[in-house]
Order: sequence, then structure tokens, then C-alpha cells
Amino acid sequence: MDAAQFFIQLAGILVAARLAGELATRLGAPSVIGELVAGIVLGPSVLGWIAPTEVIRLLAEIGIILLLFEVGLETDISRLAKSGGRSITVALGGFVVPFAMGYAASRYFFDHDNLLALFVGGTLTATSIGVTVRILRDVGRQSSREGQIVLGAAVIDDLLGVLLLAVLYEFSRSGEVSLASLGRLSIFIAIFFVIAPVAAKCVSYLIGHYRFATQIPGLVATSFVSLVLTFAWLAHAIGAPELLGGFAAGLALSRRFFLPFGAALARNPRFAEEVERDMKPIVQLFTPIFFVTVGLSLDLREVEWTSGFIWLFSLSVGFVAIAGKIAGGYLLVKEHWLMKSAVGMAMVPRGEVGLIFAELGRAAGIFDGAMYAGVVLVVAYTTLFSPFWIKLFYRLYGHRPELVETAHVEDAVPARPPKPPD
Repeated sequence: MDAAQFFIQLAGILVAARLAGELATRLGAPSVIGELVAGIVLGPSVLGWIAPTEVIRLLAEIGIILLLFEVGLETDISRLAKSGGRSITVALGGFVVPFAMGYAASRYFFDHDNLLALFVGGTLTATSIGVTVRILRDVGRQSSREGQIVLGAAVIDDLLGVLLLAVLYEFSRSGEVSLASLGRLSIFIAIFFVIAPVAAKCVSYLIGHYRFATQIPGLVATSFVSLVLTFAWLAHAIGAPELLGGFAAGLALSRRFFLPFGAALARNPRFAEEVERDMKPIVQLFTPIFFVTVGLSLDLREVEWTSGFIWLFSLSVGFVAIAGKIAGGYLLVKEHWLMKSAVGMAMVPRGEVGLIFAELGRAAGIFDGAMYAGVVLVVAYTTLFSPFWIKLFYRLYGHRPELVETAHVEDAVPARPPKPPD
């Protein structure tokens, strides 16, 4: 593909994402649905004008990394810490239950071999952070109590999904799993999440201190895009998803982040607001590319629509995929059923994470064409339909006190006193 063709394709992606997102919003649907549908229409499923090339995928990867940076930047670390136990419960339940149910359905109901059934179960494990966060933002619940639980659970899910992916990939190649390599990867990821926020806070302190000395505008945006991409590279280097590097950087720079040492790195709310303001246009430019690319990756023409197996497999495994995640939300035994349902439904979308599992299964020769199409349909069900039922849920129950933030005094964050005038 030459440069001119890439330019017109990128322009088409941006314009289509904007128009489709605007249309979806006017029709009462979340904008992410419009962006996903734009990808399906432009891609091989309908018009076939744009293929998800390596360059487009890289831009999409930057988009999801920057989106997770913005999510981390807006995250209240104290509330995220308070929801830590609940997030772990939801993550473990939403990981183990869909994996076990997907494996059992594939192995015993469809009589697939062991490795194929493991890959089917693995496809259902990890929640797509990008899709989930965008849905919650579209319905105005990204900072809610359940939103913080879901965010923490989705991050843990992604880590577990990476570990499982590494295990299945190694198992597909050698027929055995090295516990030593798995343990080493887990240790590296843990170290990264300890060091990365500290390093990001130190860099932000230096930039905040010297930004008035520069004669060239744009220091904040340039510095933090570079920082986020560096953290993404470090995350990849240790075997973690690149997007977690962006989340770690954003979390360190959030207005409610704290370090257990040193007054020199104290919070500077004004600087955090400046970072958020300068980075937002860049995030808004790249993020739609990611969601359109998810749609481009779905080739619905590969689906043999007249095949009874495709419908039986995709619908039954799709039911397992949805029920397993909702079951994870219902493990919050002390919560009201509305909170359990809200958390469970928000964990349903699989998006790009499920597609990664499906693509690896096809590349390794484990999925044939029919199986790959069935798995892609399952991913499509969970990704395309989730925004509709989540928005309907909040339209019906969003006003209930069980879902209103101030109704939960134990999780309320004390208001900060006003800043004295300079």
C-alpha cells in the first residue's frame, strides 16, 4: 500500500467514525456502536474498501493505549483501592467461570479436542477494557462506584488473559507448559506495576517544574505522549499488554494519586488538569481508529450463514460468554442485585481481546474456517450488543439509590477543601 492510499484510508476511517458516532448518538445509542459499525461497513464484511493493515493496527494500538492513559488520568486511586477486593472477586469469577463453561461446552457438547476447547474457553476470559470504558463513559458511569469496580476487574482480567494466552501458545507449540517461564512473567508484570507509577510521577515532577522555562509550546503533550509510548514498550518487553503501560502512566498522573514518600512529589491539581487538557485532543484523534479497526477485523463474509453448526455453536457459546461474566458480578454477595447486574453486564464485551485469542488459534492451525467464524461471531455478539442493554439498564434503573454514588457512605470520597487564593 502506497502513502497516498494510506492517507485516503485514514481519512475515511476518521470521517466515518465521526459521522457514524454522531448518528448513533442521535439515535440514542452509544457512539462506540457507530464507530464499530463504521468499521464493519468499510471493512471486508460489507464494502471491502479498507483492510486492517499493519499500519492501521499500529495506529489503533496507539489509540487504545492513549484511551487507557486518559482512563488512568481520570481514575480516583483511593476509590479504586477501596474497590480492590470487589474488583479481584469480579475478575477471578469473570475469568474462571467463562473459561470453565466455554471449555466444557466445546469439549463435551461439541466434542472438540482438548486444545481447541481450551482456546475456546480462553477466548471468553478477558474483558475488553477499551470497549467497556467507552460504554461506561457514553452512559456517564465511568466514575461511578460500579465503574471503579469494573475498571479494576478489567485490568486484572487483562493480566490473567495475557498469562493464559502465553500458556496456551506455549502448549500449542510444545505440548507442555513451563511453570518457570510463567512465574517469571508474573514477577515481571508485578515489578512493572510497582516501578512504573513512581517513574511516571518523577518525570511529571520534572516536566511540571521546567515547563515554564521552554520557549517552544507543546512540551506537556510531547513529553507525555513519549512517556506513555515508552511505558507501553516496557509493558510489552516484560510480556504484559502494551495498553497497561498507558494505564499505569495515567494512573500515576491522576489528581488523586499518592506516593508513600516524599513531599516533593505532592499532587499538583492544576498541572494534572493541564495534562488532561493538552492530551484530550490527541486521545480523541486516535481512539476512534481503534474502535473502527475492531469492526474492520470482523469479516462476516467468512461466516457460512446457512450452516447449522455456526448458529448452534456461536449462540450457545455466546450465551456462555454473557452468563459467565454476569455470574462474576453476582459473586459480590453483599451488594444489591442492581449493582451485581451493572458490574456483570459491563464485563461482557470481549472486543479486541477475544479477537487476539481467535487469531492466535487460527494462526496455530487449531481453528479451521468454521470454528474461527463461530468464535468471531461470539466476540461480535458481546461487543456489539452490550452497549444497548447497558444503556437500557441505566435508563430503567440508573436513578435507583442502589446505583447512586452518594447512597454508599462507606465508599464516598470526602470533598477536598477549596484551594486558598494565590
